[in-house]
Amino acid sequence: TVKIKLKKTMFVALAFASSLAYSSAFAQTKLRYAHVGVANAPQTIYADEVAKLVKERTSGRIEIQVFPNSQLGGVGEMVDGIKAGAIAMGHHDFASLGKIVPATAVFNTPFVYRDPEHSLRATDSRSSKALQEINKQLVDKGGMRIVGSFFQGTRQLTSKEKVLSPKDMAGKKYRGVPVKLWSSMLTGMGAVATPVEVSELATALATGLVIGQENPLPNIFNLKLYEGQKYVMMTSHMQSVLSVFVNEKIWQGISAADRKIMEDTMAEVGRKTLDWDKETSAKYRKDLEAKGMIFVESKDGLDLEAFRRSVLAQVNKDFPEWSTYIEEIRNVK
Repeated sequence: TVKIKLKKTMFVALAFASSLAYSSAFAQTKLRYAHVGVANAPQTIYADEVAKLVKERTSGRIEIQVFPNSQLGGVGEMVDGIKAGAIAMGHHDFASLGKIVPATAVFNTPFVYRDPEHSLRATDSRSSKALQEINKQLVDKGGMRIVGSFFQGTRQLTSKEKVLSPKDMAGKKYRGVPVKLWSSMLTGMGAVATPVEVSELATALATGLVIGQENPLPNIFNLKLYEGQKYVMMTSHMQSVLSVFVNEKIWQGISAADRKIMEDTMAEVGRKTLDWDKETSAKYRKDLEAKGMIFVESKDGLDLEAFRRSVLAQVNKDFPEWSTYIEEIRNVK
């Protein structure tokens, strides 16, 4: 009887131990993922697709809960939340991490990429020398790292007025993303740079706080900027590649195998965003023209070279320490 009781006790103990091992092996990690994108925007589709695939590919071990449309705050609050660990991860322009490591904004430098494909190769954290160097600084100073990138579109200028060169923007207020690089870029374009959160952009345009702004065509349409803007200048001044960043402590708490699944998935969906952009650019142009917007190109007198020269001169003046990084980015094949 004693032997039977002992065997039963051992069996129960073993069963309990194995159930603990099972539950820890299949424990679910929930990650809060924040961004400012609105419904149907490419960045919103990207985050949802990554979340879906990561859950499938980790057999539910990693569940990414996406909070779009500034639900967890604007850009500054999101970055602070990820730094503190209150939010696990999120995405935005590289420059949004500039307040932690100023050089991170180099990946948003206007006129630095040859084409959209080059922008993704140059911002792959697994192979980009410049990004690996900056990631070390982000971990040291901000407790976070960049783990992915994706393409949101080529940024174009919009205004209530027709613009052909930087002279046409002189002394006029244009909205920029609230980070230093955008202020430099818009200053280089001739404008008075006016930082405004994307959630307040429509109001800023409607009230006349600013007379223009810049964004990729999908954003211009999805934010309904055609309601207060007449012209789209096809400056193509910036390949809008966004960074996905994560709290370092939370990232290291995920198994190496699951981190690899996440990185591979983000890179795969990142490549898909290039195709989405090709498919949607022509469509969004037609949609915006149907809403009454007029597109201005080189054939209409848009002086792209004047914009390029003026903007790069301003960036070189404001960020001389970026020259090595810019060279490394341009050298990516």
